[in-house]
Amino acid sequence: MPEVFEQDYTLEQLQKVTKALNSGQFVQVRRMLAETAPCDTALLLESSPHKVRSMLWQLVDPDIQGDVLEELSEDVRLGIIAQMEPELIAAATEDMDDDDLGDVLRSLPDTVYQDVIGAMDTQDRERATQALSYKENSAGALMSTDTVTIRPDVTLEVVFRYLRLKGELPDGTDELYVVDKDNCFLGTLPVNILLTNSPDSIVRELMDEDKETIPISMDESEVAQLFERHNWISAPVVDDNAHLLGRVTIDDVVDVIREDAEHSLLSMAGLEDEEDTFAPVLKSSKRRSIWLGINLLTALMAAFVASFFEGTLDILPILAVLNGIVPSMGGVAGSQTLTLVIRGIALGHINQTNQKFLMGKELAIGALNGLLWSLLIAGVIAVWQWDFTLGAVIAFAMFMNLVAAGIAGASIPIMLKKMNIDPALAGSVVLTTVTDIVGIFAFLGTATWLLV
Repeated sequence: MPEVFEQDYTLEQLQKVTKALNSGQFVQVRRMLAETAPCDTALLLESSPHKVRSMLWQLVDPDIQGDVLEELSEDVRLGIIAQMEPELIAAATEDMDDDDLGDVLRSLPDTVYQDVIGAMDTQDRERATQALSYKENSAGALMSTDTVTIRPDVTLEVVFRYLRLKGELPDGTDELYVVDKDNCFLGTLPVNILLTNSPDSIVRELMDEDKETIPISMDESEVAQLFERHNWISAPVVDDNAHLLGRVTIDDVVDVIREDAEHSLLSMAGLEDEEDTFAPVLKSSKRRSIWLGINLLTALMAAFVASFFEGTLDILPILAVLNGIVPSMGGVAGSQTLTLVIRGIALGHINQTNQKFLMGKELAIGALNGLLWSLLIAGVIAVWQWDFTLGAVIAFAMFMNLVAAGIAGASIPIMLKKMNIDPALAGSVVLTTVTDIVGIFAFLGTATWLLV
């Protein structure tokens, strides 16, 4: 569904549902939700204020509540699950795929998780234990165990009979996995090869033995990069001994790509990528206050540096007017570099072999931009204040800060990554601190030296 149509559809549905709720037409709302796809119901819940969302969830058919929970963001899902009894949560997760089951259970508080596990039957409890045994954000947590396996020494006619007996194929099946008697992965038989060759052909003669596999412990972001690079629809997941464990499909990879993009975007503003747009005021305020407090500390550091030059500002008040220009330009230039480098790290483009080249490139860009804009600002200030020395001072400070911004924007995310700190979350704060302090010190320090 195109994005614009989806937004219009959701708005129209939300208006209809809200109107029916306000009118007390709960039976009508229940009927409307029953006719809505689980993914659209989830979008409707995420688009609703907290009180309306609670009422809507009570009217969702219990038979599809599990499908809806799979589609919800973590924050919204937790808010809804908090309203449910453990027995209802266990029932809702009964038919979930293993990867979705693991996602839902991992998001539960420990006390709720124990109650839900206790309410499950033996089979679902074993599935849950297996799903949670894999490291979070790994290929194991992302994979589904719903696969179709065949032996290499059978004919295609035997495969056809097997598939007819099976009755249906898992969603997103584009190839069958060939394994030996010990369930070791040997290769794949694409469905198009299966359908277009003689039934008397042997699987071994037609299978693709060069199919790349995904290690069970591989990070999900690396899995997404492999899918993007190879244009896969699905891929087999194996353990250290090449035993087939499951498969990752493109629909799960799309979720990973979307979540990574949201994480990078929102982390730069100090927000969580799963944050509920309609979360309660106190909850949202608490989350944002932490980041505002960190930002206040960095601002105080910049103000502390500026305090060394109070005498200079008293003598030349014009410096106070111009003092914000240099840090501002450095912040913008540094943010451009920071964003590109974080993107390069996320896509796997930046590594040990090209980091020095990247640093040299950003240094050159900073110097070129610094030269250009420092000459421009020097001319403007010289004409405006009719003071060529003042123009030279701000030009020098501008040049130094843009060079520093380029170096900092490239080096900060790389250093944070080596320290296992999320560059998207912490990079902008560190960068702002650097450009503010360097900008203020270069401008006011040079002005003190030359003008006072």
